[in-house]
Amino acid sequence: MSGVWVFKKGVLRLVENPGECHGRKMLVHVSSNDVITSYAILERKLSSLGWERYYDDPSLLQFHKRSTVHLISLPKDFNKIKPMNMYDIVVKNRNEFEVRDM
Repeated sequence: MSGVWVFKKGVLRLVENPGECHGRKMLVHVSSNDVITSYAILERKLSSLGWERYYDDPSLLQFHKRSTVHLISLPKDFNKIKPMNMYDIVVKNRNEFEVRDM
């Protein structure tokens, strides 16, 4: 089995031709339908969900939730955020965020 695993609308599927999963992605806060376009917006949304900034590594932007062992690590530059980072946020905040095609 070769291809790319794609997580979409709560379903994980194998795409054998990775060319069909191209395109830019965006992170959306579900309840407000806000597109996350900066770390300032993301930090406000995450802090309202109980996440706190974690200052352990100066090369990353990190968030930690005290009630869990989860840690969200993101590149310092918002423009370098990748779908993998977006899906990490989605998985750790079920029903709060979605990754959508632009």
